[in-house]
Parts: sequence; C-alpha cells; structure tokens
Amino acid sequence: MASWAERWRRDFPALRTSRGKGVSYLDSACMSLTPRLVLQAMDEYYSRYPGCGGRSVHRWSSQVTEKVEAMREFSGHFFGGDPSGFVHVRNTTEAINVVAQGLDLHRGDVILLTDQEHNSNLVVWQTLAKAIGLRLKFLELPDDRAFDADSYRDALIKGVRLVSFFHASNLDGRLLPGSEIVESAHDAGAQVLLDGSQAAPHHRLQLARLGVDYYALSLHKMLGPTGTGLLYGAPGALDRLHPLLSGGETVSWSDYASHELLPGPARFEAGLQNYAGIIGAHAALRYLEKVDFSEMAGHERHLQMELDRATRDMPLQRVGLIEPDSKGPIFSFVIPGVDSHDVALFLDAGYGVLVRSGMNCVHSWYRSRGLEGSVRASFYLYTTDREVERLVCGIRELSERVGKRGSERVRGSSPSRRRSRGQRATPFPGQNGSSSPRVRPRSLAGRSSR
Repeated sequence: MASWAERWRRDFPALRTSRGKGVSYLDSACMSLTPRLVLQAMDEYYSRYPGCGGRSVHRWSSQVTEKVEAMREFSGHFFGGDPSGFVHVRNTTEAINVVAQGLDLHRGDVILLTDQEHNSNLVVWQTLAKAIGLRLKFLELPDDRAFDADSYRDALIKGVRLVSFFHASNLDGRLLPGSEIVESAHDAGAQVLLDGSQAAPHHRLQLARLGVDYYALSLHKMLGPTGTGLLYGAPGALDRLHPLLSGGETVSWSDYASHELLPGPARFEAGLQNYAGIIGAHAALRYLEKVDFSEMAGHERHLQMELDRATRDMPLQRVGLIEPDSKGPIFSFVIPGVDSHDVALFLDAGYGVLVRSGMNCVHSWYRSRGLEGSVRASFYLYTTDREVERLVCGIRELSERVGKRGSERVRGSSPSRRRSRGQRATPFPGQNGSSSPRVRPRSLAGRSSR
C-alpha cells in the first residue's frame, strides 16, 4: 500500500521541499496538501489572464468567465448534480450560513442536529434560535455502535423543518447513512442539509441520486486552494433561499427604487470572486478524477488498521466511534494525564509528525463529556505507512515517559533518538539539543480548539 501513496506523493511540492523533508503531515482532515497542477493553474490566472469575470467583455474577462463556468460544469460531473445547482463559496461554514440564513424560518420551527456537529453547523443555528425563536433538537450518537435509524426516525417530530447533519465527522471520522437520512426526513416533510466537508474528499458522491436538498463542502480539503468551497442545491432548492450577501453581479437590473435578483447560483455570488482559487479548485478536482476512490478507501483503511493494531496495547483513550468499518481515515485519542496540545508539540518537535489537537471545533461534544480535547491524526491519498509508523513511535515514547515520570516532567521535552527496529535513525527537526522549539503557551497553541 505504501507504493500506492508514493505514486501521488511526488506531485505535492510541500512534501518534496527541504522544509518538507522529515515531516509527516497527518492533518488532512483540517486541510489537504496541494498538488503542483493546482499551483500552476492559479499562477496561470495571475500571469496570463488576470481579468475580472462576468463584467467586462474583453478577452481576459471572457476567459475568466469561461474558466469559472467550466469549474461549475465540472462540479456537476464530479459530484453528480445539476451544474446550475453549485454555488461558489469560501468554505463549508459559508455554505451552511447561506442556507441557514436564507431559508424562510419562523419561531417554533425545529432544526434537528446531531450531538457531534462542528461549530460551523451549530453556532449559526444557536444564533438564529436566539434571534427568531428556532427550536434546536439534538440526536445523540452512540460511541459504541453505528447510526441508530430508529432513534433518528423518532426524533423527526412534527415541526422539524430541517435536518442538518454532518455526512462524516471531523472528530472521529464516522460516516452517516446519507440516503437513509434524506429519505426519512423527506417522509416527515423536512428538508436536509448535509455537511460534506469530511465525506467529499474520500467518497465519490452522487448528489442527485442522494436526493439531498443542500450539500456543503470545502475544496481546501480536496487538494484545492484555501478559501474555496461549494454549496449544492437540488433543483428548486436554491430558489427557496434569500441571498446572504447582495451587491454586484447578483442582479439583472437596478434603479433608485428597486432591483431584480438573478436566479441561482448567480444571486449568491456577490462581488468579485476568488477567481484564482476557483480555477485552482477545478484543477484539484481534475486531479482527483484520476484517483480510484475505492483504492484510496482501501489504502486509508489499511493505515487505520495498522494504527489500531500498533496502539492496541498502549495506554490510550480512544475518542468517539472506534469501529473502523463505520468511519473514515481519522484516529482520535487521548494520552491520560497529558494535554493534547503538549502531545502535538512533542510529536512535531521530536518526530516531525503534524497532527491536530484540542477540541476540533466540536466544543459541545467534548464539554458534555468532561474532556479537554484530543489528538487527531488524519490521512489522505499521499499518507504512507512510514508516516504512521513515525506517529506510533512518538506515541509509544511519550506514553512510556508518562508512565515512568508523570506528565509534568514530559511537557515540552524533546523525544530521544530511540526508534523502532528498521526505522531510519535520521534525527527530525527539533530533536535533542538547543534547536528544539520552546513550547508555546497553551493559550496560544491551538487556542481556537479550546
């Protein structure tokens, strides 16, 4: 399986530069790396046709307009939906806000969420609950088994206007049954919004077949540039939304008294857009078009199983759903007695392993369980066995130190040069010596994760 990852790995400059050597990037659930073709596409926009799309009629502007619409057309092909249903947004958060604040919701309407939603799919609903009197209802997801369809159907009480769930969780990688969720919600007269930011990078979607009303995703998790995402609306669904923003390029005409909005998706794309990002995102999807997603799933499952096996006897507390058959390439854990940010700094300084730490923007779930955070390792098509082995070595050494001396003596210290048999003994950045980075104050290390 390692050779499968190496096939793609060579296309990512961040993994081939001098600063990237010796680094194991295990934070793809936050943001994926970017292949060279994406960087080239963005550079081409700025150097060859840096015009403003949709406004002027000169050749550069026309070329930009054509490129943006080509991305919309390709999105329809790649994600299996009508191209006219795709709105260019900055990220999943913006897409969810477009839906939440665009629907004609009223006091007493019920929004059904899970108890494991990212802040992007929680805070906006809490804000609207205070502003207009929405009622929020939460479906509890069990940690020891997969989705409970009966509990879900029972939660679809009268008055539920919208079911707003993640498709795959950024906390533990669990995948929810999208088709079943949509079908039951529609039977109960509710619409469905799915947060697909963690599902879309790992599954070839067929959104029209899924039948979902709205689907939000971030392209910066799919090899694309930062600040790029998509909101999909089923036929007629975008027409039910009021625009979140108003202004240039959203109207067919205006006078001093009134204006007329364009139909979707144009009415939701106010102002000058991130043309370079959209063009780069198109290149990213075209790159992913070459990837066999079933092979990628096998590769990611292999890494997950190896990590599970290697850490089985370590004193770790696994976080969230553990069953690998019901989850994606995310491994979340706690080393008892050690702050998650300290674990992440230890792994970075001594082993070159880059992971996420903290509450992963799911504060509600962690706080309800009295947890201060966790460490999250996540994989993608370029992740190799050796990178997972390096993570295991770091966890093992830190666990041993905690067991022998207690967590207070371990914080911020650099790991030793000890390696597992067969692993290269080359020191990693910050390992042993005065070059080791000083541990940042915990208030600054991942402060948004608290």
